Amino acid sequence: MNEQDDIIVLGGEGEQKKNESSMDRSENHRGKMMLVGIMGGFSGALIALGLFGLFLSQGKLKNVMPQADNEIAEQKRIVTESDALIVDTIEKTMPGVVSIVVSKDVPRLQQSPFGGFPFFFGDPFGSDGSGDRTESEKRQIGSGSGFFVSADGLIVTNKHVVADMQAEYTVLVGEKKYPATVLARDPSNDIALLKIDSASTLVGEAGGSEFTSLSLGDSEALKVGETVLAVGNPLGEFANSVSRGIISGLKRSLTAGSGRGDTEQLLGIIQTDAAINPGNSGGPLLSISGEVIGINVAMAEGAENIGFAIPINQVKKVIGQVIATGKISTAYLGVRYIPIDEQLKKDADLPFDYGALIARGETIRDFAVMPGSPADKAGLMENDIILEINGVKIDKDHSLVSLLSQYAPNDEIALKIWHKGDTKDVQVVLEERK
Repeated sequence: MNEQDDIIVLGGEGEQKKNESSMDRSENHRGKMMLVGIMGGFSGALIALGLFGLFLSQGKLKNVMPQADNEIAEQKRIVTESDALIVDTIEKTMPGVVSIVVSKDVPRLQQSPFGGFPFFFGDPFGSDGSGDRTESEKRQIGSGSGFFVSADGLIVTNKHVVADMQAEYTVLVGEKKYPATVLARDPSNDIALLKIDSASTLVGEAGGSEFTSLSLGDSEALKVGETVLAVGNPLGEFANSVSRGIISGLKRSLTAGSGRGDTEQLLGIIQTDAAINPGNSGGPLLSISGEVIGINVAMAEGAENIGFAIPINQVKKVIGQVIATGKISTAYLGVRYIPIDEQLKKDADLPFDYGALIARGETIRDFAVMPGSPADKAGLMENDIILEINGVKIDKDHSLVSLLSQYAPNDEIALKIWHKGDTKDVQVVLEERK
């Protein structure tokens, strides 16, 4: 709110004339006061200067000014060291960050010179008579970011960056372009891995050298307020862009969507105020020491400085699987469920305010328990409530999906379930999601 000075008018025109002579006298008096003030101030300044010289000669003030200079210099040194650390971190990690270009054959309409005429001598462009013909041409339809996790060209990015099965993917490493193959797309998380061949490039240059892989940090050790750096290819135009911010929150959960209409449930993710824009997806979120602590994944539409990243600890297992087997193996239980909270407990008159209520979907094919699944083999049924997995409660901080993601196919887990009024333990052997 803007501040305004109050204007007070005392009396009218008659009173203003009446006071003119007193005002003149006041002006004369003020002039004398100003002159006295100037002279007095000048004398005071001479006295103060003399005292300052006296104290200085005795050494009583000799450290006053140098101390202030030292404090300013110390502040500058701290700021300079912080900036230098960030610059050093970016210089070391930037070679390990890549831009991903998505290309695809798309239809191209070409206007026939005979279009619009009901009769023509034959169309040299092979028109079907409508006046237009359709061809296809390869165009860039999207872009994203990624980073190396191995020196032989293994790259981590988001699944939504490489979701198109018919598209071609090119990776830009500095000035070089490499064709890339999608090795694996995680069915339950927004994670994918690509591989490029270091022996050849699109521009005919020999690669022949190892790539710069980035170190992976520990996202469980993060604290709100830590400095982070987001690196990537925002808008598909500004490769190797860096934004700086802090960790604004941890263990957030949200549903993110793309322009294609697909959605993804993101659980336990990192919130940051470092700028994340379209094209940043898949790029690394770095600690100030240069370790990858997250994968940039989403931003809040219509807001500023609200971005999100997948914690790197959710990705380490996936990377290990792809390196070892060439694919992502996801544990599968085989139930459709609704998370229980206080409101659902009240509305459905349930005995618990946590857990996963096994429930069927909207169509007849949306079974509550998938036929032949591990859950079916273990005897789980519709309206059962899964309360715990291996002693860990299923709640807002530990969803069923996130807990299952910690296990591999063929792992045996203990479920605590509520079944028809009784609580019991059930052993289940997980299988691989097809």
